Amino acid sequence: MKLDLFLNKIVLSRRPSSLFILIVFTLLLYILALNVVSIYPQRGIASWYGKDLKGKKTASGEPFDPEKLTAAHKRLPFGTKVKVTNLNNDKSVVVIVTDRGPFVRGRIIDLSKGAAKEINMLRDGIAPVEIDLIDK
Repeated sequence: MKLDLFLNKIVLSRRPSSLFILIVFTLLLYILALNVVSIYPQRGIASWYGKDLKGKKTASGEPFDPEKLTAAHKRLPFGTKVKVTNLNNDKSVVVIVTDRGPFVRGRIIDLSKGAAKEINMLRDGIAPVEIDLIDK
């Protein structure tokens, strides 16, 4: 009975301190960061996009420029730098995530035309790639 009173009076009636909330929030961010980092490098199929999207807003809000070295990824934060290596020819390009996608099953990243050109995948439209995080 005394324990119930203690819990009700001391523990349950108090609001969590700012320090406690900060610690919990920091731990959650750390766990999320580990989940993102732990799946890289990642292998899969890349495609390129944007033939008719020049000047349209990307999901990050910036206008799309097909000649810039950018990419669309489903989960990586905007501004993340990623090294994309074409596994057919071992050519690599570093891109910045500015958009969301790809929305085709089995694909892991959509590259701008400029980035696709750098790794010689324009003609085929898709290529097996490995993506590595450079900077988050």
